[in-house]
Amino acid sequence: MSLTAGIVGLPNVGKSTLFNAITQAGAEAANYPFATIDPNVGIVEVPDDRLNKLTELVKPKKTVPTTFEFTDIAGIVKGASQGEGLGNQFLSHIRQVDAICQVVRCFQDDNITHVSGKIDPIDDIETINLELILADLETVSKRLQRVEKMARQKEKEAVAEYNLLAKLKEGLEAEKPVRALEFSDEDWKLVKNLHLLTSKPALYAANVSEDDVQDPEANEEVQKVKEYAGHDNAEVIVVCAKIEEEMTELELEEKEMFLDDLGIAEAGLDQLIKASYNLLGLGTYFTAGEPEVRAWTFRKGIKAPQAAGIIHTDFERGFIRAETVSYEDLIETGSMANAREKGKVRLEGKEYVVQDGDVIHFRFNV
Repeated sequence: MSLTAGIVGLPNVGKSTLFNAITQAGAEAANYPFATIDPNVGIVEVPDDRLNKLTELVKPKKTVPTTFEFTDIAGIVKGASQGEGLGNQFLSHIRQVDAICQVVRCFQDDNITHVSGKIDPIDDIETINLELILADLETVSKRLQRVEKMARQKEKEAVAEYNLLAKLKEGLEAEKPVRALEFSDEDWKLVKNLHLLTSKPALYAANVSEDDVQDPEANEEVQKVKEYAGHDNAEVIVVCAKIEEEMTELELEEKEMFLDDLGIAEAGLDQLIKASYNLLGLGTYFTAGEPEVRAWTFRKGIKAPQAAGIIHTDFERGFIRAETVSYEDLIETGSMANAREKGKVRLEGKEYVVQDGDVIHFRFNV
């Protein structure tokens, strides 16, 4: 399952530094706009303590985490929707991702240039959001012109699409992102087919200085971002991209000690990866046996045969049943044998909706 979150933001807000920290991929990070032109793509392991505990319980020969993909997209500037700063190219890169992670600068540093000459995270956010809205408005307006003639002829499908496009146009003209508008399930399917930039789920990464990482709540700019995000029903993750990048050089034990010294329970990057993963409605189920304990990504809401198909198409084609136990029950009972004895292992059929944290053994026959 290949889904990706695009890291966007104005130039010099810490996008590429953050991307380097997430993926250790070494994307160029330079103090000038457009240091990143072609999008860099990196795959990162999804942190999950449950996988570690299952490994301790089962003691397999191998442990395989699930992964998530991030795309580092070049800095957007005002006028991008009109082609400013290679804007059309950058917007097309955003169109290819499934979710948007907008990095917002919440730190002062005279050595790092800001394209607008001042630190104002809300202005930064609104600059980017407006460019995405203007790009969507152009897409919707062009489509509306094509559909209007058919709608006048009372073609049923054309009339429905015209009404939907008119609603989208009205919302975008009011500078509302598409994700903030309300649609029926049927209309939402049509909206998705338009691949609009502001229909994508989004979150904000507030990039703070090393001095603010211990107490980000004291940073006024972070509070402004959180207030703004609240109106957008979006999550805010606070990170210090510089520290996170430095921590990639540390061993796990050293990293844990470093976080302890800072008084931080969980690295900002781990929070960001998890939040991006959840933003797309993704969950994790596990397979656990002596050869291998493995985490698998699935879209929440899918049924057991489709979940089995993630492992191999034969599993879905020949699906018989799924022997399932929740992670919590397995840990509590101490082994699969104990879980069976206590009636915690269930035999689920084709209509079972897989839950996050399920530990599953699929039975199939082809």
